[in-house]
Amino acid sequence: MYLVTVWGNLLIILAIGTDHHLHTPMYFFLANLSFIDTCFSCTIVPKLLVNIQTQHHTISHTGCLTQMYFFIALALIDDFLLAVMAYDRYVAICLPLHYTTIVCPQRCVLLVSASWLCSHFLAFSLTLLMSRFSFCASHSIPHFFCDVPPLLRLACSDTHAFQITMFAEAALSGVVPLTCILVSYAHIIHTILRVPSAGGKHKVFSTCGSHLSVVTLFYGTLSLVYYQPTSSYSADTGMVASVMYTMVTPMLNPFIYSLRNRDMKGALWRLFGWGKYSTQ
Repeated sequence: MYLVTVWGNLLIILAIGTDHHLHTPMYFFLANLSFIDTCFSCTIVPKLLVNIQTQHHTISHTGCLTQMYFFIALALIDDFLLAVMAYDRYVAICLPLHYTTIVCPQRCVLLVSASWLCSHFLAFSLTLLMSRFSFCASHSIPHFFCDVPPLLRLACSDTHAFQITMFAEAALSGVVPLTCILVSYAHIIHTILRVPSAGGKHKVFSTCGSHLSVVTLFYGTLSLVYYQPTSSYSADTGMVASVMYTMVTPMLNPFIYSLRNRDMKGALWRLFGWGKYSTQ
């Protein structure tokens, strides 16, 4: 799964980078998402594989906090990028005549840069608070990586301030992007319903189907872990959901975005030199 995730996402990045047909805002955001998914898996899976191979299930305090920091930062960037991609589809479908003006290259870079900066700031604030906790109970984490909920259950310090900060950040980095996605798709659906032909409706919706699938997978599994009180956290449910969003979703994303996308399939064929593949 790890190799498929890394190679699949790297192929998406290479295909977009080497094919001038794909040098558009939509594929610029997709390349960034693939890069984030690759880093996301590399933050967790290599350490997990070493633990399985050596049967030496330990991690230092600094290593644990570092893993938690990059995990939170990359998950938040994923969050923001999915909202940016939804906005891109909204402008392309609902405001096509203004698309090149609104989603210009400078604005694309600004949106991605803002996502990175905001995510790292939020991740740093939570990691700084976590670093001040003392863990006087068992040091055995009932998880396969240093996730926030299981670490909170091991802390013997007062975690009230941390939980308030975490839920505030969840509202900012989770609810706000999700609201942007839902509003964007509400406008997109309204526009699709006004398209007279069934073929036209299908063509418009097919450009959003892949993104909608990824959003459903990402938010569906994430909500099982983070949008609930710490007291009701279940280690078993948390681990199953974590496997989904740390391993399964990043692995499936390249397939979701390439198999249903004619331009992407054409770029991959040209990348491997497997003859001509029409994008018309």
